[in-house]
Amino acid sequence: MYKGELISLLVTVLWTVTALAAEVASKRLTPLGLNVIRMCLSLLFLSGMMWIGCGQPFPQETDVETWLWLSLSGFVGYVLGDYCLFNSYLLIGSRFGQLFMTLAPAAAAIFGFILLGEQMSVLAVVGMLVTMFGIGISVLSKGGGHRRLSLKLPLKGILFGIGAGLGQGIGLVFSKVGMTHYETLITTPQILQMMPFSSTFIRAVTGLLGFALVMFLTRKTRRVLSAVRDRRGMTFALIATIMGPFLGVSLSLMATLYTYTGIAQTIMAMTPIFILLPSWYFFKQKVTLPEIVGAIISVAGVLLFFL
Repeated sequence: MYKGELISLLVTVLWTVTALAAEVASKRLTPLGLNVIRMCLSLLFLSGMMWIGCGQPFPQETDVETWLWLSLSGFVGYVLGDYCLFNSYLLIGSRFGQLFMTLAPAAAAIFGFILLGEQMSVLAVVGMLVTMFGIGISVLSKGGGHRRLSLKLPLKGILFGIGAGLGQGIGLVFSKVGMTHYETLITTPQILQMMPFSSTFIRAVTGLLGFALVMFLTRKTRRVLSAVRDRRGMTFALIATIMGPFLGVSLSLMATLYTYTGIAQTIMAMTPIFILLPSWYFFKQKVTLPEIVGAIISVAGVLLFFL
């Protein structure tokens, strides 16, 4: 009972740890370097998990359509979404970066309607507006003597944050399409149990190929390889990998098998609230009352999606 909800709550904790570790690692390894390293490590962990679970280090009983949808999910969620997310950590910090992730349910609802025919209620539309209002409270401040509102965060960081939220939400919809099809192909109980990890593996393959292509095109291969020698950076990259694409993403996909996608996404969207205290404690970041109120309003907006 409530298995999916409990898994979703665990994912929220894991993603909070991931965000904090990734902020440190991004500054030391660069966002691109961190993403390449994360994808390599996650593939190793996922292969090991599948080997233990079903005797093979790679996904079983798949077909072209499964790989197509999950690869598309990996491209949108990892290559585009995580690239934006880690750059947002670099520019505005993990606390604000995670705040923009509350846009993910809105993106998931819109693309769920387009691809799956999932209907959006009036409350869902109101929820989108409330979420954006909450984000606005957190990122806007009064400036000058004329009391005009101005951005207290770099515009580039905000755009990266928005891109991260959109990538997360749209990628989740593509994952659901791929996993729903994948489930119809599986005939072995052991492989069915490993399906979340197999699906994450396929997404990570696309993520690694995408980031590798970016690395070659931008001629940053040597810089990324040299980052591996940064022991502190690699330690936090390892933490971010285990808590993120290995356990966090796999368990988030597992949660959708035991409860409604909307409920799982709602619980997992509470990361912006969970991260406030550790950001203040570990990074000594000043947390203002408007930022707290804005984060709470944003999460409240997410809740409206699924009432």
